[in-house]
Amino acid sequence: MRSSCLIAFAALALTVCANSLFAQEQGNSLPDAPRPQADAATPRAAYSKPAALTHRFWDKENDWLFAGVAVSRGLDYSSTLNFRRRGRNEALLTNAIVDNHPAFAAIEAGATGVSVGVSYLFHHYRHHRLERWTSIVHIGVATGGAIRNYSLKTAR
Repeated sequence: MRSSCLIAFAALALTVCANSLFAQEQGNSLPDAPRPQADAATPRAAYSKPAALTHRFWDKENDWLFAGVAVSRGLDYSSTLNFRRRGRNEALLTNAIVDNHPAFAAIEAGATGVSVGVSYLFHHYRHHRLERWTSIVHIGVATGGAIRNYSLKTAR
């Protein structure tokens, strides 16, 4: 279950990076320079990004990425239960939580939901590359953890 800790760390790192990138985008003008004011006659659409550069959050690519996150979390769930049955101890969570299957499944589902939520925050603040990479990194870390779990030798 080390993958959960790595996922939380990756989400935190991506959030910090996104905030610093957002701050850099806002700070392009000099501090004393007046900011351009929107005219009442100018439509708001003139100041927004062109439609060709943005995408809907629930587009086909995100659908596949979120499905990949869910599958990789399911794989992590099954691999963790497998190595618990083989006598191994969980490192990040307590063994009691992992052995309580509904609670452990809820934690895995919650991790999937957090990943989708972080992706949505990046989408909302127009960090579309980070939006996609959140899911890609999550899939890689969770799948890597599952592969590691299956490759561990039986403790008995």
